[in-house]
Amino acid sequence: MCAALHVTRQGYHAWRKRPPSAHDLRDAELAAAISEIYTASRGIYGAPKVFQELKKAGVRTSRKRVARIMRDNGWAGTTRGCAKRPKGEAKQAAPQLCAAPDLVRRDFAAGGPNEVWFADITYVRTHQGWLYLAVLMDVWSRRVVGWSMSARMTAELADDALRMAIARRRPSEGCIHHSDHGSQYASLLLGKTMREAGIEPSMGSISSPWDNAAMESLMGVIKAECVHARTFESRDQAALEIFEYIECFYNRVRTHSALGYLSPEEFERANWPEEDRHPMAA
Repeated sequence: MCAALHVTRQGYHAWRKRPPSAHDLRDAELAAAISEIYTASRGIYGAPKVFQELKKAGVRTSRKRVARIMRDNGWAGTTRGCAKRPKGEAKQAAPQLCAAPDLVRRDFAAGGPNEVWFADITYVRTHQGWLYLAVLMDVWSRRVVGWSMSARMTAELADDALRMAIARRRPSEGCIHHSDHGSQYASLLLGKTMREAGIEPSMGSISSPWDNAAMESLMGVIKAECVHARTFESRDQAALEIFEYIECFYNRVRTHSALGYLSPEEFERANWPEEDRHPMAA
């Protein structure tokens, strides 16, 4: 073996007796810290976010070193996939006469809380049938402020999510509710709830997912990190998993590069205007 590898026998025995190097010992320490972060993220974080978490904890290292250690240990972040729309019930475009104007125009930013909310509906496969999920997100902090789940895709599904957001956030008059042209969002029921709360409806162009790209991205995250990694026997099981993911992990723990690698809750706690302090940001 030594002849084939062009090394001396003495060198081989010296290598066998040599203790671990400082570099190897440091790799072992980092691997332990990375394992804790990776496990706490439910196996979702890749090297960039793990590196940021180490940086926040005061651990000095490099992103490339983190990526190498994760690769050596078989740790990989979650990647997004594509899903087909289920057959049967589907979001129907509202008649053009009922459409609201586009008040967002692909500007996916806000200067403060409760200025612009994005809304959408997605679907989750279970062995019992489809479960539909309606979600509202405050684009300022990327926080999910309202959600609702049902076995049917009805106007009540979207309305329940909006009512949760209103009860939680108590938005000032003029808050924008942006969605696609689904009939659920053009319903009389949702329109009445928005008028009573002083919320302005907004809709992007028909068949243009880019007009609601911020919400499409959030739905992709929920699907990749919570839904696609599991098989649900029943709607109740899926609803429980989604609830726990949104309220306990996404809003409170999951970091976002757009927020300076803070979670929505951390971002709101640090940036909510003092003169308009809300209990959710305290």
